Amino acid sequence: MLTYDNPVAVNGNHSSAASMAATMNTMASNPKPINATVVPATSSNSITRVNGHPAPKYHHIWLVTGPAGCGKSTVAKHLSTALNLPYIEGDEFHPKANIEKMGNGIPLTDADRWDWLTILREESLRQLASGAEGVVLTCSALKRKYRDVIRVAPYYSHDVVLHFIYLHAPEDVLLERVGLRQGHYMGANMVHSQFSILEPPTAEETDVISLDVSGPIDVVLREALDEVLKKIDETASS
Repeated sequence: MLTYDNPVAVNGNHSSAASMAATMNTMASNPKPINATVVPATSSNSITRVNGHPAPKYHHIWLVTGPAGCGKSTVAKHLSTALNLPYIEGDEFHPKANIEKMGNGIPLTDADRWDWLTILREESLRQLASGAEGVVLTCSALKRKYRDVIRVAPYYSHDVVLHFIYLHAPEDVLLERVGLRQGHYMGANMVHSQFSILEPPTAEETDVISLDVSGPIDVVLREALDEVLKKIDETASS
């Protein structure tokens, strides 16, 4: 079963979202370590290697997505640590009005999300422009048009490659997990609300890695990292 935790700050820097607050879908408390070590490369440019895989020649944005309860933060934090990349907790960038609505059980509208999605895209690009080799980002991105807002990122920088890691499980499984949260403003009723508007990625969305998170957390984390490393190798050899 996935576990729950408080969010992690983005390198202690919330300058692009000073008015943002709290989190929505965070779920990470000390996941079991996977044998995924980050070892500095011996080359003079100080590029790292992950599990013996060469660092990519592109800058990757790994967007971990899915409805409440799927374990976005758990998976994202694990990838961030294994890949030695900065982690952006998307729900920390929600404006206060959005937090208040969700806390009162009121679903967000498209209008509530547009600025938030744009901020997440720009923060990801800002991290890359500051020297990060890649970033790991969490965002529910329930509809295709929400994902398309983030998909604009590579148009700004042609060395940027965007990947979605879509986490999914049956609604009753996610309801149970969210119901176990203590003192979290995201109630179990919001899981049903999110499923009601969820548009799972289609086959033509070829930038999506789809993972079933119904199983044990250690299996989910291992599969997520394996899939990411495959994509890194594929991109590096293209």
